[in-house]
Amino acid sequence: MKDKARIDSQISKLEEKYKDSGQDLSSYLDGLLYQRYLTYWDYIHLDTLLSLQVPRTYFPDEEIFIMYHQITELYFKLILHEQKQLVDDKSQRVEFFIEKARRINSYFKALISSFSIMIKGMEREQFLQYRMALLPASGFQSAQYRMIEIYATPLENLVHHTEREMFSSENAVEELYEHAYWKKGATDLTTGEKTLTLKQFEYRYTPRLIRIAKQVETSTIYDKYRQLPEKKRHNKELVEALKTLDMNANVNWPLMHMGSAHRYLGKEAGEIEATGGTNWKEFLPPSFQKIVFFPELYTKQELNNWGKQWVDHIFNPDKIRE
Repeated sequence: MKDKARIDSQISKLEEKYKDSGQDLSSYLDGLLYQRYLTYWDYIHLDTLLSLQVPRTYFPDEEIFIMYHQITELYFKLILHEQKQLVDDKSQRVEFFIEKARRINSYFKALISSFSIMIKGMEREQFLQYRMALLPASGFQSAQYRMIEIYATPLENLVHHTEREMFSSENAVEELYEHAYWKKGATDLTTGEKTLTLKQFEYRYTPRLIRIAKQVETSTIYDKYRQLPEKKRHNKELVEALKTLDMNANVNWPLMHMGSAHRYLGKEAGEIEATGGTNWKEFLPPSFQKIVFFPELYTKQELNNWGKQWVDHIFNPDKIRE
């Protein structure tokens, strides 16, 4: 009797749910009756997922390269999924803020630890050959990562550090976007011209990135933090979670890219150019860019020395040991 009462209650709720659809509940039950059972492979579209790796050469390691970048983009999507919830949240519950920041950090941690697949998991000789079939594509063209930055902090914090003091929140979104630090990473150092890689990226994504920047103006994750009551802003767990996010996104993640670039593109007589023409040695070092999502959380000295120790570890390991 108890089960029958529960089922009757559920049916009543279903009738209420579907009454405005123009079909009665009986029609929906017929659909449920005829519907096939859901399988794992259909639910996650496994066959489609496994068909998305399409190498452009016959080198076996190119498939590793493709899959790793696809996995990376899925992690970026997970990060954005959590960021959007933080940006949209109106509750100002510090527990919610901490949980979302921790989830984002867990995704970054997985990404950072997995980068050994790129650093040690491919033959350098194969990479240097199949990479020539990828021109001018570059991981620089990840729009999702640019979105992660835009959701995290106001655009004035993403202006190139050599120009940052010239801009503030008073500047228009379009103007701040034009001076984003990452654009200098795909600009010819000799001529000052934008590379084809950057031109393609801007043509495809600029309208979307500017739209997002305008949507989150005054409501980025940093803005949401600063809008918390003072007592909540000093919550140790929250501060630690945000500082860890800063370190993961703006030091550890680019550091892993540097390790990969040195392994595959470094050579005794200089460096091999990246596929998209990006100035990776000038673009990747955290201490060169000094991108910080939550600058209020650090002392002036910490900001001045941002990322320096980690860069020394890559370029001057003897200096670290001294």
